[in-house]
Amino acid sequence: MAIPSSTMAYLLDTNILIHLIRGNVTGQAISQTFGFAAGLNRCVISVVTVGEMYAFSRKLGWGPQKVEKLESLLNQVVWVDINHPDILAAYGELDALSEKIGRRMGKNDIWIAATAKVSGATLLTTDGDFDHLHPAQLNRTRVDDKTGAIIP
Repeated sequence: MAIPSSTMAYLLDTNILIHLIRGNVTGQAISQTFGFAAGLNRCVISVVTVGEMYAFSRKLGWGPQKVEKLESLLNQVVWVDINHPDILAAYGELDALSEKIGRRMGKNDIWIAATAKVSGATLLTTDGDFDHLHPAQLNRTRVDDKTGAIIP
């Protein structure tokens, strides 16, 4: 289920979308560093992220302009359905592996990790929730939550 592309494809974690929508310093740095200013055509997201974004926007009471910005962003990326046998199997594998080494993950993060693993896209995130899976289980690029700088 690898994503065919001559350039690197990114699977965007929910926190990346939040920064891009807010257009804050971190979002601007991410957009510039990864070339997203020209569009997100090299990006995919898990359908789990779509649900998380709608929940986030409602919980914070986003107004019509911000919701419109969310809709626009969601229309620029490819949504990867988790109802694929390989993603379902990867979910079970990553959940069991994480628990075995004492790293409990949120269930949505496991879905996102499984989607990244199976799609072959590099997971772009601002948090350390996926660190224990990199590089053996998936490719992950982590950026600083405050600056958007790449964390080695």
